[in-house]
Amino acid sequence: VQLQAFGGGLVQAGGSLRLSCAASGRSFSNDVMGWFRQAPGKEREFVALISRSGSSTTYADSVKGRFTISRDNAKSTVYLQMNSLKPEDTAVYYCSAGVVYSVVERDYAYWGQGTQVTVSS
Repeated sequence: VQLQAFGGGLVQAGGSLRLSCAASGRSFSNDVMGWFRQAPGKEREFVALISRSGSSTTYADSVKGRFTISRDNAKSTVYLQMNSLKPEDTAVYYCSAGVVYSVVERDYAYWGQGTQVTVSS
């Protein structure tokens, strides 16, 4: 499976960005999809995940109420709408695919290349 994330960029604090991740080479609707991020000098951390049907979502406390994960199985694409961005949201954002509904990085077998999000103060 190939995952291609895009939509990152530079935004001022308080602004919004929408990340997209297009999947190919696998039955997208069979996978749980997640977003993780890695800030400079830090380990990669969980951000959000969504179930196969999209009926269940889970968020890290740090983004709850500001970020929304969604998916379009017909387009094999998962999205991350990011509002009220803060400088501490600056990181490379990765989409991932797995078979277990989990916030644990090692439970995801497939990863995109990452897209940089930079939030200026």
